[in-house]
Parts: sequence; C-alpha cells; structure tokens
Amino acid sequence: MTEGLAYSLKGKRVFVAGHRGMVGSALVRRLASEDCEIVTVGRDRVDLRRQADVEAWMDAHRPHAVFVPAATVGGILANDSRPAEFIYDNLMIEANLIQAARRAGAEKLLFLGSSCIYPRDTPQPMVEEALLTGPLEATNQWYAVAKIAGIKLCQAYRRQYGCDFISAMPTNLYGPGDNFDLQSSHVLPALIAKTHAAKISKSPSVTVWGSGKPRREFLHVDDCADALVFLMQQYSEEMHVNVGTGKDVSILELAELVKDVVGFGGEFVMDTSKPDGTPRKLMDVSRLTKRGWQARTELADGVRGVYRWYCEQLLQVT
Repeated sequence: MTEGLAYSLKGKRVFVAGHRGMVGSALVRRLASEDCEIVTVGRDRVDLRRQADVEAWMDAHRPHAVFVPAATVGGILANDSRPAEFIYDNLMIEANLIQAARRAGAEKLLFLGSSCIYPRDTPQPMVEEALLTGPLEATNQWYAVAKIAGIKLCQAYRRQYGCDFISAMPTNLYGPGDNFDLQSSHVLPALIAKTHAAKISKSPSVTVWGSGKPRREFLHVDDCADALVFLMQQYSEEMHVNVGTGKDVSILELAELVKDVVGFGGEFVMDTSKPDGTPRKLMDVSRLTKRGWQARTELADGVRGVYRWYCEQLLQVT
C-alpha cells in the first residue's frame, strides 16, 4: 500500500462486478485496451447479495484486481419509494464482494460510491473530508448510508488486513446504457425520455420535477471508467477520491440543453410540489486532477451522444 507505487494490470485477471450496468459496461470497454483478462459473471449465475454464492465464485476464479460498480441505483422517486431495497441490496453487495476479495487473495479492489454520501448542506465544492460532517439528504439517505459503509469497509480492511482496497466517489453519471425508466431514472435520462416523447407526440410542454434551481455536476460514464482505471493503477490511500468534472449546471439549464439537443419546440413547466433534493452537488476534484487526470467530454457533446444512443435503442425495440 505504498503511496506512488503504480499497480500494473498487465496479465492480470480483472473482475468487473456489475458488468451489465452503465458503469460496469463502460469499464469493460475501457479495460479492453489494457493487456489484461476481463472476468465477469451475470446475476443469473451469481446473486451478489448472497455471501456463499459470491465467495464460491471468487474462490474459483481468483481475480487479481476487482472493480465494484455493482449496485442497486435510481433517482429520487426510486430512492424514496424503495428505501429497504436501496440500503439492503447495496450493503450486501459491497460487503460480500469486499470480504470475498480478501478471502480469495485479490491484490487490489476499487469500490465505487456516490456523491450523495456527503451532507446535504456541505460547503461547495465538496471535499473528501466533508464525509460524515452533517446530516444527509433525506430522499437518498438509504443509498448514501450503504455507500458510506462501503468506504468504511475498504478503510477497515486496509487497517486490519493490509488490503489494497480503495474507494472512488463519482458525481452524477450519464452515458450509453443509462436507465430511462421514469419510475427509477436519474434526472438527465428522465429529461431526455420525457422531452423526446413530447417532441414525438407534439406536446406543448414537459413537466420537470422541482424548482429547476438545484445545481448538479454530470460526468460521462466513459470518462468515469477511465478515471477508475487510472486510480486502480496510480492510487493507494485510505481516503476516498472524488471523480467529476468540477463544473455544474442548474436543472433548468440542463433541461434547456436537452431541449436543444432533442429539438423540442415546447416549454418546461416546473412542478414545485415535487422535491428538489440537495440544493447543490459539486465535487472538489483537486485530489484527482493533481495526480494527472481530468475529464474530457463536454456536457453538450455527451448529451448529444446519449440522445443518439437512446434513439437507436428505441428503433431496436420498435
């Protein structure tokens, strides 16, 4: 666990847990350019919430490096309406994978958290040291508590067992493979889906949850995957690392960007009866940028790419 000691993926078996999700699939794409063997397993074969199943699979495959993007995820509605799933599923997934990795002798593990781990009213931009300094946002506290536990697990395994286990905290992610189901999606894919539907149906307006004033930071998932590989290779410390762009926009500004990309001619109606969530979530990414990594995808370019991908998926369904 010596700081500055690079970890090589060359010739290693690299396990991506949750490889069919948005982040997991992006990691598989990114790792294809590394000289390593990528190993994966679907939920039809191993339920990551079951300790015995995870340990048996890990013992049989003995990966050298483990990425843990696997999680139960969703937006405000999903978090608020399915709190038991969000805390139970994520606690079990991370605990089983971290423990099984140690038992199987994994050389390194990277756990993926979320920016919602930080207190609701923490000063902006959010530094890593802000963790556990105040109350969480109520609408996603279940998910946040589970992710905080994952960070602490990695830290505890470093201290007690000497495991080279690290954690990365990405900001709001978007990209190919995102979830566009309005019952469980995050704000960006939801805006794309609703605005596209309004365009097709020639609706005069699209309803947006909340006031539109909260500010959010968005990172393309391919940039995130590149940062995670960078951290796996270059970082070995107990402190988790923020991963983002260091730039944010208001929800209304995001909606206007989506409107322009989709080509929607109507207007937005703000439903202020719906929750805003955290007023602002902007990452301080200086810990990562000082080590030589920064995001490359501009938000407008990324949204255009995601919209093209979304339209392609709709064509395949029809």
